[in-house]
Amino acid sequence: MENNPKEVAVELKTAIDDNGEMEYNTVRATGQLFQKSRMDVLSYEETAEDGSPIKNMITIYSDRVAVKRTGLVNMHQHFRERKTSENVFQHPHGNIHMETFTNTITYQALSDNQKGMLIIDYVVKLNGQDERNHQLTLTIRHKEGL
Repeated sequence: MENNPKEVAVELKTAIDDNGEMEYNTVRATGQLFQKSRMDVLSYEETAEDGSPIKNMITIYSDRVAVKRTGLVNMHQHFRERKTSENVFQHPHGNIHMETFTNTITYQALSDNQKGMLIIDYVVKLNGQDERNHQLTLTIRHKEGL
């Protein structure tokens, strides 16, 4: 594996099922991918609705995934299959307590001839309210593949 970062194209899709009412979101960005022997680290920046930057760092290990967001919003979320994690989503309008149960994590690392793909199925409770099912699908492509 390489320690040198690769410039990559990132597409992050989220689907949220709130009692049958679906909500979808897609973020596309250019980022840096560091592939090391025991983890892959993806960093990229997105722009919030008000134009301010949000920095994202996704660290993918063989048995877990960590997502850290800083900027207009702040959070550090952990995903481990069949485990519950808690964190606080800090937003300009207030803090939201998140309780996350991860059902499955599937990861195919980026290679020379295959795009990278991370899929996480999980359930979230916000401030103790009803659970909502989430699916995160992250696609990573070589930048020249755009």
